Amino acid sequence: MARAGRRLQRLAIFAILSVAVVVMLFPFAYMLLTSFRSYDQFLAGSGFSLDSWQGLFDELPVVQQMINSAIVTGSSVALILFASTTAGYAFAKLRFPVAPLLFVGILAGMMIPVQSIIIPEFVNIANAGLINQYPGPILVYAALGIPFGTYLMTTYFRGVPTELVEASLMDGASYRQIFIGVMVPLAVPAIVTVAVLQFIQIWGDLLIGLLFLNQPDVRTITVGLATLQSARIIPVPMIMAGSILSLLPAVIVYLFFQRQLIAGLTMGMGK
Repeated sequence: MARAGRRLQRLAIFAILSVAVVVMLFPFAYMLLTSFRSYDQFLAGSGFSLDSWQGLFDELPVVQQMINSAIVTGSSVALILFASTTAGYAFAKLRFPVAPLLFVGILAGMMIPVQSIIIPEFVNIANAGLINQYPGPILVYAALGIPFGTYLMTTYFRGVPTELVEASLMDGASYRQIFIGVMVPLAVPAIVTVAVLQFIQIWGDLLIGLLFLNQPDVRTITVGLATLQSARIIPVPMIMAGSILSLLPAVIVYLFFQRQLIAGLTMGMGK
């Protein structure tokens, strides 16, 4: 009876997980199926064609916009990692008078909706002459991502034994050498977690890219897809094809770093 009960429990869990997988994968299957149809076939609900893919590359400079997205996303993630890793180390292992106040201020930055500050940010970036230039959105993305990254890195570094720092100091190492040679290698799971989460968020963002990069030669792929509509119709199959291309980098990054991501979330947040 006990063995039958365990089997029944496993079957129930398997059935629930199977339903969850179908629900989550159905939108992706629909996107893929729709992308291989022309607009007329999409309306008819049958047939397959490569017209939407060909039309996508005819209408948009897809390669250039993917490169633009890579430049903006990669630069933003690099700034976030540099600032949050160094700040997290300082808050966790160094002692200075205003540390608690500064940390609370950084945490408060996580609670500010981006919609409430987007207009002042646009004015500041415009006054600096950075509209339709890569540094504009890069600085905005970095400013929005650093609070979360600093919080996670501080939490992770606080879980590293302070004895390691003290032993390194006794051996003659400086705080900079300890950070580079000891703390950063230990914090690789947390660093990967911040990098992957920020990459996925920034790569798929539309609002900031639409405001700060509205010229065709500097648009990101998400902004380019937002322009794919005419006065009367929206080319749904073409948008689905572009969405698949836009989705692939984030999926690849997640799948490649999923073990480090899980380790960073469980170890870092737990500590």
